[in-house]
Amino acid sequence: MSKVTISEAPLIGLFGSKAAYQVLMYLENYGQGYAAEIARTFRMSLSQVQNQLRKFEELGILVSRREGSARFYYFNRNPVADGLREFLRSLLDSLPDATLQRYYR
Repeated sequence: MSKVTISEAPLIGLFGSKAAYQVLMYLENYGQGYAAEIARTFRMSLSQVQNQLRKFEELGILVSRREGSARFYYFNRNPVADGLREFLRSLLDSLPDATLQRYYR
């Protein structure tokens, strides 16, 4: 059976911005991350990433902890975050191979 791939465009619309979509996908794929690392991966501004991380933490989707000078973010354990993670995992499994290799492997 061949892999079904999806376009990222509708997902960016669903999440409200490319930054929001990429931050969540990054965290689902890698389990945790800090703002500078995520910004570097997607070549976006640090402030864009920090704003998304702050927003998702305020909503209770993410939690963070400080390690040295970095603040690491990861998914909270609650029904909303767990459902979102399930959805994100299915998206990761359906992304084109080129996208997976570029950002998520």
